[in-house]
Amino acid sequence: MQRRFLLASALLAGLSAPAMAETTEIMVHYPMPGFFKSVMDQISGEYMRLHPDVKITFTSPSPTYEDGLQLMLRQAGTSEMPDVSFIGLNRLRVLAERNIGTDLTPFLKRETDLAGQGYTEGLLNLARFGGKQMGLAFATSNPIFYYNADLVRKAGGDPDHMPTDWDGVLKLSAKIQALGDGITGMSYRWQGDDWMFSALLFGHGGTMLTPDEKKVAFNGPEGLAALTLLDRMVKEGKMPALSSDAALQGFTAGKIGLTFWTTGALRQTINGVGTKFELRTTAMPVIDAQRGHLPTGGNAAVMFTTDPKRQQAVYEFVKFAAGPYGASVVVPGTGYVPNNALAPKDDRYLGKFYAENPLFRAGLNQMDKMIPWYSFPGNNGVKVTQTMVDNLALLVEQKSTPEATLKTMTAEVQKLLPR
Repeated sequence: MQRRFLLASALLAGLSAPAMAETTEIMVHYPMPGFFKSVMDQISGEYMRLHPDVKITFTSPSPTYEDGLQLMLRQAGTSEMPDVSFIGLNRLRVLAERNIGTDLTPFLKRETDLAGQGYTEGLLNLARFGGKQMGLAFATSNPIFYYNADLVRKAGGDPDHMPTDWDGVLKLSAKIQALGDGITGMSYRWQGDDWMFSALLFGHGGTMLTPDEKKVAFNGPEGLAALTLLDRMVKEGKMPALSSDAALQGFTAGKIGLTFWTTGALRQTINGVGTKFELRTTAMPVIDAQRGHLPTGGNAAVMFTTDPKRQQAVYEFVKFAAGPYGASVVVPGTGYVPNNALAPKDDRYLGKFYAENPLFRAGLNQMDKMIPWYSFPGNNGVKVTQTMVDNLALLVEQKSTPEATLKTMTAEVQKLLPR
């Protein structure tokens, strides 16, 4: 009997050893843990539950999209490179031009019904550059209008009928500012990158560069109008030159009446506000109803591993994260709009969510206005962005005029473009 037991134990050990050896570990990197840590934990946990042969390990997250990109560029081709990273949509071009990242086209071609799974051509196109499918869009956003309904009422406004144009917004901001007691009328998140400037430029119907991408195109009337509007926010709306963190803290503390930022910050804002005041959201004010658009923010899951044995496991994880289940976690957990067409239609995912959560509808209702976040060509994309932010800072700090800012920004950006 003992001999049979030992033999059976040996057989079981022999069977279990290969199974353990076949476990695939996926190294994952992501940015902005304040937005994405809980989301990533939930999605990875569910994926490992469904795929017990896969172990997902996270590397240290990066604070911003820019930091994440620079990290990937430094680690490219080294053993430190993660298997997958979530890269800002406007930085995918940098990877494509340097041939960093695995083209997902061959994997997608094996699928039989991508559209039926919610991966539409429009959504797939968000992560295509240079004929390559650089990744799958994971979290997508547009800028929305957040407001403190309590302060709006105190200033004589109607929270149920907010201004739909910028003239009305600036007038309301000035009235909120006049309440005193340390109250600020508004903030507009111009800092950090060019995304919110894009919202003003695209809103006027403008573009960043000419079609051949050799010259600046924001130096026309649309660009001047965008900078003039930012200047009016300071002069007429009484907007101070706060850092992005200070502006967010001021709004969630109930000290700023109106703010404009990504819908992706909605969950963070809800949690920060708590019960201090009545938080509401609505669409961005209309600039040009016919030509106006909004930039698509967010990121895409990009595969970096070149090991054929690991690639399929990584692809399945990327597809899961960017699929309807991932969207059902990302949207409620952050505020980003769904990047999978199936998710909002299916009650298993987000079918009932928007009816029950009105704060999240503003971003969803603006999806028809979304166009890609512009990605500058060449090796100086990050420098271009920083140059624009530095010039916007001078304008907001009232050290420059819209005209002077446009002239300087145009000259400096033009020098950084490929020749």
